[in-house]
Order: sequence, then C-alpha cells, then structure tokens
Amino acid sequence: MKDKLIYWVNQLLVADFFLVLFSFFWFAIALIGRSIGVSLGLDLWYSLWNPVFTPAIGLLMAGALLTGLMNQINKRLNSE
Repeated sequence: MKDKLIYWVNQLLVADFFLVLFSFFWFAIALIGRSIGVSLGLDLWYSLWNPVFTPAIGLLMAGALLTGLMNQINKRLNSE
C-alpha cells in the first residue's frame, strides 16, 4: 500500500514538473515574441499565472520536500 502511494505521488510530481517546465518555456517564448512585436500568448500566460502555474510550482516544491522527508523516515525505520 505504501509503495503504491509513493508511486502515484511520484507520477503526479513528474506530470507537474512537465507542466511547470512547459509554462517556463511558454513564458520565455512569449517574452521573446513580445520584444519583437509578435503576440505569442503572454497575456493568456499572465491570466493563467495565479490559478494554474503558481499552485503547480507550490505542489512541485511541497512534493519534493514530502518525498525527501518520506525517504528519510524510511531510511531511519529500516536501519533500526
């Protein structure tokens, strides 16, 4: 049961990582487009920042901390 939970948490974190990575590349490309005068969705990106990308970044950080904490607890329980 514990292994299945860890597996699904890791799968969620991988999907979330790719969402965050996609949002970063979208932002970078949209900024380049804005600087040369081409609309590449920067306004849409800004409108999605608070409802989508900020929670995704927070979930990624919390998941990384939670995974590290779970690994430390498992390591200490298994060493005894």
